[in-house]
Amino acid sequence: MMPFFLDLWGCIPELSKNCTDMTNASSTYLGVIMGVIVGSIVSWWIYNRQKRTSEQQDKILSRIEYLEKNHSDILKKLADFDDKHESSFDAIQELDRKIDVLLKKDQDSK
Repeated sequence: MMPFFLDLWGCIPELSKNCTDMTNASSTYLGVIMGVIVGSIVSWWIYNRQKRTSEQQDKILSRIEYLEKNHSDILKKLADFDDKHESSFDAIQELDRKIDVLLKKDQDSK
């Protein structure tokens, strides 16, 4: 199959010695071929790096979502605890007020 492409494009003396010298054309063809090879390698390398970076970012984002969910659960528990604590604190203040009223009545009666 390679000889077909060489016949189609012309002879490349850098690759084979049994042809007529077409230096400018053959250098152009060789440059195009090398450009395609280098471009393919660079494109694959960039794709591979972006894929790995994307996978790492997905892992980090899933970890952040997990931590955020735990954080919101903890905040909800703290809010519930605060509400319960607030009602207990209000009850203690009410008892303190009643004790003060009783003590005041006791002092007034003396």
